Amino acid sequence: MYQARDFIVTPEGLVFAVTLGGTEEGRIIACLRYVPDASGLRKVDSGQAQALLRECHPLYLHYSEHRDVHLQAVPIGCIDRHLKPRKCLNELLSAPEHSLLTRQVKKLVGLLTRQGVPLQAMGITGSLLAGTGHRNSDIDLVIYGDPAFELARRAIRRLTREGRLQPPSLTLWKTTWRRRGCPLSFPEYLWHERRKFNKGAIDGTKFDLVLVQEDQHPEETGIWRKQGRGTIQAMVTDASQAFANPARFRLDHPSIPLALSFTATYLGQARTGETVEISGFFEHSTDGERRIVVGSSREAPGEYIKVIHS
Repeated sequence: MYQARDFIVTPEGLVFAVTLGGTEEGRIIACLRYVPDASGLRKVDSGQAQALLRECHPLYLHYSEHRDVHLQAVPIGCIDRHLKPRKCLNELLSAPEHSLLTRQVKKLVGLLTRQGVPLQAMGITGSLLAGTGHRNSDIDLVIYGDPAFELARRAIRRLTREGRLQPPSLTLWKTTWRRRGCPLSFPEYLWHERRKFNKGAIDGTKFDLVLVQEDQHPEETGIWRKQGRGTIQAMVTDASQAFANPARFRLDHPSIPLALSFTATYLGQARTGETVEISGFFEHSTDGERRIVVGSSREAPGEYIKVIHS
């Protein structure tokens, strides 16, 4: 089974990160993250990935009739290797501590397990899963299941308060804000991020907690069509799936009862009872449902979710 945050490798050596669990028309929805070069693998951003696939590997571009969007996706028959976060973490934990990054992973996992987070609920994705980790890499720690993820977030908050972990520095926050092209001002971005406790630093190395729900939400049965771009304001009535993939926010709004975010920037962005402003694309389904979607691309320029009253 292919899950979000797994990596899949094609015969050409292209490394894709799975973005949505399950399959669609015999394909795995995934985004190109690493390409082979003379030194091994090179990370690419969204624009570079799209251009490369369009020019050299159009097989991995796919129009989703269900979602009315052009996506990157890999046919199951074109998968050469499947890299799994749990297996990667187990291998790291049993490996000699030759690198600082390996020592930091072991230390972070040890701190979390002593706080009650089950080891079997954790995995490693990102550069370490791709095999390109180095001393300046971040740690992308996958947490499987909502209960373990909430335990991990509470543990990060407690360990940070006790000084055993550190919050990301302002420099790290600003670097992330710039890299993502977030349309929020830096003070707005920082206010939202600091209360999520899904990020931190261990001995100066930034880490992220990433939720993967093994029991995926059932796919909507209707066909969705975009109805144009716009901005709404509404109160969040249910933020229990705010860190899911995609993030889901139920809204008290006369015509748009649901917001989805497909970009990591807005995971956990709002809490139940808060009033938000959301800029994205309106969608309407053949079943008569309506929603607003943030994340038409990885960086989602001009699209956002922000709290305007808490």
